[in-house]
Amino acid sequence: MASLLDIRNLSVSFGGVPVVRGLDLRLEKGRTTCLVGESGSGKSMTAFSIMRLVPEPGRIEANALLFDGEDLLRLPEKAMRARRGRDISMIFQEPMTSLNPVLRIGRQIAEPLELHQGLTRKEALDKAVELMALVGIPDAANRLNDWPHQFSGGMRQRVMIAMALACSPRLLLADEPTTALDITIQGQILRLLNRLARERDMAVLLITHDLGVVAEAADDVAVMYAGELVEQAPVRDFFERPLHPYAQGLMACAPLLGNHAARRLPSIPGMVPLPSELPEGCAFAPRCPLAEAACRQKQALREVAPGHMVRCWKA
Repeated sequence: MASLLDIRNLSVSFGGVPVVRGLDLRLEKGRTTCLVGESGSGKSMTAFSIMRLVPEPGRIEANALLFDGEDLLRLPEKAMRARRGRDISMIFQEPMTSLNPVLRIGRQIAEPLELHQGLTRKEALDKAVELMALVGIPDAANRLNDWPHQFSGGMRQRVMIAMALACSPRLLLADEPTTALDITIQGQILRLLNRLARERDMAVLLITHDLGVVAEAADDVAVMYAGELVEQAPVRDFFERPLHPYAQGLMACAPLLGNHAARRLPSIPGMVPLPSELPEGCAFAPRCPLAEAACRQKQALREVAPGHMVRCWKA
């Protein structure tokens, strides 16, 4: 399949402290890749790097960040601004703070349509109504002139999704896009994103810590820990046979349907290390029940089955 985004050896650091380390990731057209991991593992910073929105004093380094063959890191800022919102869109994690509180909802959705597609104000607002209806906002035409504070958290999240989809981007970065939604609407939004990915040949990078979302939405899964990619596989292979001890721990922690009231859910002991206090060798070793002396050596990401990569010598 054609690769739309090819990330080669991406690193992000703040004051010399790494938060993303040597990341290699490819996103293919028409497929959804879920980026999974605990808070602090570098998922959101990976997405900000693709958009070149890492805040100061953050530093992005990579051998290449290729979007359809064009290295995003080498683009002038003006050219990168033209890509954002048109070719590459992002659904941000916090709908409460991502919307402008002094602009009406319709105006905020219409703005990228006017900027990138040259629509008139009326054409853009008409399109905004269609987009609001597409993401499940009821009575869209009458809510066009509402303010953000008149929407619930879930409705604001749907507005963010409508804004991201406005210009039919080729790459969609979705940072916890269903966090504020109830379970029924969550499923609808995930199915919508999957359908649009296939219909529009759009690549989707879906950031989440919810394995239920992964099972619902993913074609491929990439697991991050302490700024590194530790496992990557097609979704079916991942759920049938997770290989890295961290991925196995995440799967074991997930609650199951059925009568399991007497079973205490296992947990992964400890916490993700601070970027400034990474251990030698495998970053997961201090929390890993299978750790041995060899785990103090640097682990490489290697292919152990077709399309299944893992950063663990025991896999």
